[in-house]
Amino acid sequence: MRREGSAGTQQHRQQEPLRTEFEFELPRGFVDETGTVHRGGAMRLATARDELLPLRDIRVRENPAYLSVVLLGRVITRLGTLPSVHDGTVENMFASDLAFLQDFYRQINAEGHTRAAVACPHCEESFEVELAGSRLGES
Repeated sequence: MRREGSAGTQQHRQQEPLRTEFEFELPRGFVDETGTVHRGGAMRLATARDELLPLRDIRVRENPAYLSVVLLGRVITRLGTLPSVHDGTVENMFASDLAFLQDFYRQINAEGHTRAAVACPHCEESFEVELAGSRLGES
């Protein structure tokens, strides 16, 4: 007995390669010590180690809200022309950019993509928007 169906279909279907890094554009941008604004960057998928190591950090133990700062400092791989990104960089970001990055982190790590389901406020039609690489209010 020959079985057709999902196995045969899966062989013909090309799988998308696993993306481990996602580009973003900050709503406001990080301003460095020279006054240069850095908006475009990239964030990689977090590992279990990325989420566990910050729990040992004394700053996180004293203030659990600091966890996201340390965690984002570990997973942001690039921001503008900065030579490196670390928790000190994240500490000095505008609150709106920090909130954007926290949401972006959740999107790529918990949901596996950077698309969000939204509805038009006028006609109530549902559609998806791509969050990565665009600034709020721009298409």
